Amino acid sequence: MSLASYTVVAFGSLFSIVDPFAAVPIFLALVGTQPMPAQARAAMRASATCFAVLSAFALAGGLIFNFFGITLPAFKITGGILLFAVGFEMMRATRSATRGTNEEAREAETKDDVGIVPLGLPLLSGPGAIATVIVFVGKARDIEQRACLFVAIGAVSVISFLTLRSAAVVARVLGKTGINVVERVMGLILAAVATQLIIDGLHEAFTWKT
Repeated sequence: MSLASYTVVAFGSLFSIVDPFAAVPIFLALVGTQPMPAQARAAMRASATCFAVLSAFALAGGLIFNFFGITLPAFKITGGILLFAVGFEMMRATRSATRGTNEEAREAETKDDVGIVPLGLPLLSGPGAIATVIVFVGKARDIEQRACLFVAIGAVSVISFLTLRSAAVVARVLGKTGINVVERVMGLILAAVATQLIIDGLHEAFTWKT
């Protein structure tokens, strides 16, 4: 895979699983009544948390494989199954439990600062996004591709900040129906990426065994 293709696929996969548009209703429910500066700070904390968490796993991806003795094909298959489940729920426009449970949402309503938890983690950088990053760490062939993975993480984090910072405008322009349409499209893309990961993992596992 060329450097450009790797970057585009990594960005597209991460953007689909992070899906900041799906976070807009939850963001508004938690901080929508606060002044705009407070909303901006919450959006900044959420996107910064997303970048920090995903970057940490991008740095530690190889160590995780070595420490637990996990092969890349095994992680591709497992990650693909997880991402397909998330993508399937997104296509139904339902909230995935990997992005936070109802109990966590109710608890968040009583917190003064929700930028880090639950907005940054697990809403933006949940298990699906972490699994995606680790898979692309394993697929990186050289330092240039690894650097491009961080560029993709940074780009997704910036877009997440801009989306949440303008959450009221996004919600007004798209509406609930528009957000659901975007989420279904993102879910379809994510399910396709997940299926390809499973196919690649099975192919590599079969090749490795033979």
